[in-house]
This record gives sequence, structure tokens and C-alpha cells, in this order.
Amino acid sequence: MSRGRTGAEVHYLPALLEAVGEPPEDIGSSHPMRKITEDVADDPRSWTPAIAKQVAGFFDEMASGWAASGNRARGQVVLEDLLTRSEVPSGLVVELGAGTGSGTVLLQQHFEHVLAGDLSAEMLKRLPEELASRLQLDSSALPFATGSVTAVACVNMMLFADEVVRVLTSDGVLIWVNSIGERTPIYLSADRIAQALAAQVADSELGGSFEVTASTAHWGTWVVARRQR
Repeated sequence: MSRGRTGAEVHYLPALLEAVGEPPEDIGSSHPMRKITEDVADDPRSWTPAIAKQVAGFFDEMASGWAASGNRARGQVVLEDLLTRSEVPSGLVVELGAGTGSGTVLLQQHFEHVLAGDLSAEMLKRLPEELASRLQLDSSALPFATGSVTAVACVNMMLFADEVVRVLTSDGVLIWVNSIGERTPIYLSADRIAQALAAQVADSELGGSFEVTASTAHWGTWVVARRQR
């Protein structure tokens, strides 16, 4: 267990799927998306229309080859480990940064209703229609009522902690996956996630707290942050 500077605790579970073979290439630490990810986690107001346009354009250009990337398969392994080992409610999950649907496939097997959202229209065009309802959205301003979402899932996605705190039900969960851990361009540690959520709860009229559990699977990392009544 560790305690961040805000007092948020993280409970670490031992890995059941150990990393094997050569580690994936570290494409994350110097990637331009890393700074944006960290800035948004620390202060959601750092996300501007200009940055949103930049990020949407980047992923629109990447969309045609996205499904073939090896990191998509790695992400599925990590998400499956999370869903197998965590008590996650089975109502409505909103997947942010759904991309072409590699994570959506597994979420559909666990949740009663899946809504796949992404900033990139080109990504959503390539997400199979049978997987889930699709919605182009900006995660800095989610189009959902306060306290209406059972779970928010982020696979290699930025954390807009203020909106996650706002839309989750009183016992809702945040599901977080980084397919190759800290080598992932869009990456946050479990401690940083816990701190970001705790800071937003402290600033919110909704109150409560988050119980944060984390582990690793192969080269990836996962986090489940469960809201406490």
C-alpha cells in the first residue's frame, strides 16, 4: 500500500501474469502525449480547444493502422486480468478513448450496456457497429447527467478526473489500463490517479472518496478506483 501527497491510498495486488520476453519499446516517456496526459490529470483546465483539435487530428491520422498495432492486443490481456480479478459492477460502462474497439470487445462481455466514446471521428468509424453504441465526445465535458454512470473505462486514455468524479454513481468505478505500463505514451501511475481523483473529490460538492486497487499484467498496468458512499 502507498499513500500519495493528498492522502489517497493505493492497494497493490501481486501480479498473476508475469512479464515474459523482451520488454516492449519505450515509446512513452518522450512522447508529446505524455505531457498532455500529465497536465490534464493535474489540472483538467489545461485542456483547451486548441489541444483538443491537435489530439483529435493526431488520432484521426493514426486510425487506419490502429487496429493492427501490437499494443492493442497487449491492452486486451491487461483489461481481461482487471475484469477477472476485480469486483466491477455490470450496469452501464462508458468507454472513453475507445479507439477501434479492442477494449470494447471485452467490456461488452462483462457489462449490460456499453457506450464507446472517442474524440476521433476516424477511430469511431472503424469500431465495429455490433460492439456498442458509439458517440463522438470530448471527455473534458461528458454529455451525461451527474451520478448516472456505473463505470468509466479508460484504456490508454487521458484522465479528466473532474468529469469522472461528476458522472460516476455513488458506488461507481473507474477502470484504467495502460497496455505497456509506463512505456505507454498516455500513461499515469496508480498513485497519480488516486491523487487526481482525491483532489477533485475534495473540490466537489458530491463528497465521498475512492478506494484504489492496482496491479500489473505482463508488461501492462491496471487500476480500479471504486467510489465510496
